[in-house]
Amino acid sequence: MENIYRILLVEDEPKLGQVVQEELTRQGYQTDVAFDGLVAEKMFKQHNYSLILLDINLPYKNGMALCKEFREANKTVPIIMLTALGQIQDKVDAFNLGADDYLVKPFHFDELFARIKVFLKRSDYAEPSLEKISVADLEIDLENKTVTRAGKNINLTAKEFALIVLLARAGGKVISKHEILEKVWDLSFDTGTNTIEVYISFLRNKIDKPFDVKLIHTKPGFGYYVKEIVA
Repeated sequence: MENIYRILLVEDEPKLGQVVQEELTRQGYQTDVAFDGLVAEKMFKQHNYSLILLDINLPYKNGMALCKEFREANKTVPIIMLTALGQIQDKVDAFNLGADDYLVKPFHFDELFARIKVFLKRSDYAEPSLEKISVADLEIDLENKTVTRAGKNINLTAKEFALIVLLARAGGKVISKHEILEKVWDLSFDTGTNTIEVYISFLRNKIDKPFDVKLIHTKPGFGYYVKEIVA
């Protein structure tokens, strides 16, 4: 099962927004559309996006302000500006506010999709600039390669550490066995063994078993995810 990428498209021209959304959907991306800055701001806070396509001239809150806000809240999400403004200073301003790329309208869909694929692939394998990942009382220190829960140190092997980082970094999203094999074991095929199940069991014994609240969950037929589920 491949990654399902979720894209936020912020575009105030309804016709263009609909066309771009339809093309992105055909390419296999889940796409949300916001027609003004305030709706975009709300959607960004509600969902974990893989990439953002952001127009500059927007009602209520412009794209430059949103770009700055999104980048401050999320250091790693790729932001591509889509705008009719082609001046060099506009591009410089966008990059200074945290944009990763800039496309001037009208643009070709092939070029847009090529850039999207590059950024999604890069973000999949890039280490986040944040040095720590936290889920409830679980804290993962990426720089020092340590894991603690409720302040208690948890000793993990290199593969166990790689697996919990992959799951925790997903922000509650389900990670398939295929993706785990590819990113933790560098395998592009299923070996037919229960290696992943064994390592998930190792992690549960170390991370979940001593605590009442369980963080590592299974979605049968789909994969695994890490999330605090409040009863």
